[in-house]
Amino acid sequence: MRLQVGKLQSSLAGPYSFELAAGHCLTISGPSGSGKSLLLRMLCDLDANTGEIQLDGVPRSEMSAPEWRAQVVYQPAEPAWWLPTAGAHFKPQQMQRVQELLPLLKLSPSLLEHEISRLSTGERQRMALIRSLACHPKVLLLDEPTAALDPEAVAATEALLRREVDAGMSLILVTHSAAQAQALGQRHMTMRDRVLHEDTP
Repeated sequence: MRLQVGKLQSSLAGPYSFELAAGHCLTISGPSGSGKSLLLRMLCDLDANTGEIQLDGVPRSEMSAPEWRAQVVYQPAEPAWWLPTAGAHFKPQQMQRVQELLPLLKLSPSLLEHEISRLSTGERQRMALIRSLACHPKVLLLDEPTAALDPEAVAATEALLRREVDAGMSLILVTHSAAQAQALGQRHMTMRDRVLHEDTP
């Protein structure tokens, strides 16, 4: 099992317990403010929490925070940028992967050199996905990754995520789109009042 979550909770939400296999996508839906983002932040250890998570059988408590977050990568709905251009956020050894992913998301390589402020919201959102995938995560936590995208870009993003999951990456996807959840997820859960409910098939 890729991810095993046991009694994960904070002062604001939980406890949550579930498992996720390698090469599987779990989708989570629910109203705004129900706790979906809080769960993702706990999973990547950004917010204080208790409980235990295992990644490929190794407890989170046996890893440093940077080591954990390099393998369990969280992309918030509004990703942060701290350098002038998108390209400056990538390490040299990631550039081959970046060049492979750009056309799959309908992005021009020239956008890497543009100032972040010149990119549209949708371009920043897709560039953030490339930044996440360039880390080769074992588990990717995505919070509304297509919220700002037009239908063509949504289709391209979904196709890329499907490809990555088919290649073995595990994905937890927060989405308000029932169609997207159905298209990408093998398993579906709903968050209501910070309680996670398994959706019946």
